[in-house]
Amino acid sequence: MNKTPALKAYSRRWQLVAVAVFAVLMMTVAFTLASTSVALAQGITLLPGFNDTVVTSSLRYPTTAMAFAPDGRLFIAEGHVANTNPTIGAVRVIKDGALLPTRFATVEVRSEIERGLTGIAIDPDFATNQYVYVRYTAGSATADPPTCRHIVSRFTANGDVAAANSQVLIADLGDCLGTGFHNSGATHFGIDGKLYTAIGDQNSCRSCAQSLTSIFGKLLRFNPDGTIPTDNPFYNSTTGLNRSIWAMGLRNPFNFAVQPGTGRIHINDVGGQAWEEINVGQAGANYGWPTCESDCSPPNPTFTDPLYAYNHDAGCAAITGGVFYNPATPSFPNEYIGKYFFMDWCRDWIKVLDPDTGEVTDFASNLLDPSTALAVGPDGALYVLGNNSLHKIQYTDRPAISRQPTPVTVNVGELATFEVVASGNPPLSYQWQRNGVDIPGATSSTYSLTATLADNGTTFRSIVTNASGNTTSEGALLTVRTIANQPPVGTITQPGPNAVYRAGDTITFSGSATDPEDGDLPVSALSWVINLHHNIHFHDYIGPLNGVAGGSFTLPIEDETDDNVWYRINLTVTDADGSTHTSYRDVIPLKSTITVATDPPGLQVTLEGQPVVGPHSTLSVEGLQRALG
Repeated sequence: MNKTPALKAYSRRWQLVAVAVFAVLMMTVAFTLASTSVALAQGITLLPGFNDTVVTSSLRYPTTAMAFAPDGRLFIAEGHVANTNPTIGAVRVIKDGALLPTRFATVEVRSEIERGLTGIAIDPDFATNQYVYVRYTAGSATADPPTCRHIVSRFTANGDVAAANSQVLIADLGDCLGTGFHNSGATHFGIDGKLYTAIGDQNSCRSCAQSLTSIFGKLLRFNPDGTIPTDNPFYNSTTGLNRSIWAMGLRNPFNFAVQPGTGRIHINDVGGQAWEEINVGQAGANYGWPTCESDCSPPNPTFTDPLYAYNHDAGCAAITGGVFYNPATPSFPNEYIGKYFFMDWCRDWIKVLDPDTGEVTDFASNLLDPSTALAVGPDGALYVLGNNSLHKIQYTDRPAISRQPTPVTVNVGELATFEVVASGNPPLSYQWQRNGVDIPGATSSTYSLTATLADNGTTFRSIVTNASGNTTSEGALLTVRTIANQPPVGTITQPGPNAVYRAGDTITFSGSATDPEDGDLPVSALSWVINLHHNIHFHDYIGPLNGVAGGSFTLPIEDETDDNVWYRINLTVTDADGSTHTSYRDVIPLKSTITVATDPPGLQVTLEGQPVVGPHSTLSVEGLQRALG
């Protein structure tokens, strides 16, 4: 089965009857999601015998990629440093199971939507040359005019940090397009020693995916020094940077993986409104976007079908991380060796694909920290990178602590509750301790007490036991305050209730805050975040904007084609004692119906890359533009 060809070259007349005009954004992975994300392990479901352990929850979201060095260190890309500095992307190092406090390296980034530091790769000869490669979007949103370019560069490690002034430009991939969607950035070495990097169609240039005069919607291949291999499939039919094109017809290849030993490549391509794909990487392959997604009809030998695809019938879907399980020292059962693990950012699961048979089985679910990358460590464990956390999935029978008890601060007389989340072969039993001494009767996964001054400064932990042994959690400190502090109250004055919008409108927001103890709070107490909500998930759209009483933003005329969208303006206020209050105001779109009609009726056209037969009607947000083919 192959993908649908372009419309046949015979005379057709068609017309568009549009009450509203709008443009496709399609469903996309926005790694800036989840400024309020919760830990991955909270509610995670694993197969029997597998345990999940938190390695760290101190990463700065959004984390986007990771790669193991031969010495066992794990290098992690922080897309940008979030609230601290959204113009800086950072490389962090996990060493001996701990996140090192000093950043390995930083780069200046444009970080809107899916931009920022998005890819990282370790040189195959790292033991000798100490080279670490990164992919990021450089530039400034405040420059006049704003600048944004896709960059691949290289650092040289000097211990656990990059050597001073060691950054070297490897490849300048040119100017960014669009508003930041479909950026991709996944970067890996193949077993051929070449450096591969993925780039999406930028959402604003779908036709680029089918053009050899553009690098967008492609998988690119370079020599490690940034020169272009002469054996690239289109080297002799293109010029300049386009000679780096290795495979084409991709929408948003958010991640890809190279199998150790075989060199097989799987490309995870995030779909539009219909399908998510796993494509087998092949030199010169064309995967068909935007003509269609998945297996399209009628067949066309020009296009290469995905190895596996799953649809959006269950709602939001976005394929992200993928990795082959081929460690030098496996620790998973033999049936997992050589299999391909992949996960979905919306559906919060990890599944396993057999590359030989195409069979897919469940592995993990309830990954509540939106997750972007998978890696297999030298210890044979599966590592899962979330928005701000790194988790380690092992095969072992002894209980594993997947969420540690956290410190609690309460006022005198209030209830203090501690919780531990563990996994392992059941049944699991729990024993809470206070300052290392068992607490009689405290034998559930949670422990609560009414706080007194005598409890201030005490530490609580839990011992989790099953038939194979026990594991002790970290201790959590209880702080008891003598003076009750009432939280502040934030008020959003603009926009008003029942606010509506059309694409292209300018939305103004403002607010204020008061506190029972402090009275009116200064502007510095206010922080704003604007989210674009779609179906059951959302993207961080603007912010955080700290220390401002309000502002305005203009909505794009290119946006999500699904009509189930809206903008949420969130205001968080903080008083002098650190207590917070969050409120929000939704701005709902005005909607109309557009109709695509053909003359004569019954002809097939494409709407956002998907075949439709005229007449075809759909509900849309007013003011948006739509792609018709």
